[in-house]
This record gives sequence, C-alpha cells and structure tokens, in this order.
Amino acid sequence: MKIKLEEYVRDDGSNPYQRWFDGLDAQAAAKVTVAKVRMELGNLSSVKWFRGIGEYVIDWGPGYRIYLAQEGDTLIILFGGSTKRGQQKAIDQAVALHEEYKARKKALATSKKGRKP
Repeated sequence: MKIKLEEYVRDDGSNPYQRWFDGLDAQAAAKVTVAKVRMELGNLSSVKWFRGIGEYVIDWGPGYRIYLAQEGDTLIILFGGSTKRGQQKAIDQAVALHEEYKARKKALATSKKGRKP
C-alpha cells in the first residue's frame, strides 16, 4: 500500500516539520529520510499511536521521533520531530497542530458547502 506524506503548513506559511528537519545533521537527516520512505511504502510498524497522533520512533543516536497523523488509508500529515529528550514538548505541539489541521479542514469543508455551483 502506497501512502502519501505531506508536511503540515500553517496559515502563516510556516512549516514546523521542515524547520525541525533543517536543524538536523546529515546523518540524522538521512535516518529520518529513510523513515519517511518506509512510511510511504506502508510500513508503519515503528509508529506508536496515542492522543490522536502517531510517533515514529527511530532507534538511533538520541532517539529521534517524527510526529504525524493519518488521514484515511493513504495520507499521513507530518507535524514535526524531536529527540527523546524533547519528546513531551514535541508531542504537545503535534497534538495542537493536529487540532489546528482538523479545524482548518472543517472550516474549508463548511465554506465549500455554502457556495452555490
């Protein structure tokens, strides 16, 4: 099963996932890139689900994590990442971003319903 990954972009144009990824060193970035490819191929065995989001655990170095949410069977939204040390703060941020994503999606659906063809 092929899964599409998208990075969440906020209303102000900021991209929390990209900001986190850009701060990684080359080796960590390579490990995260491999994890993304595995998710795209449908391998979600390293994802732990809780509080409406997922945490992809990379068992290497300081223990990198990627925070995400699944939308249907074929789409994953990436919210950010952290190491084990910054885990709780990153989880709280990912939960908040997921709520923001759902609210924007609902508002968009509502505005589309109000339009006449």
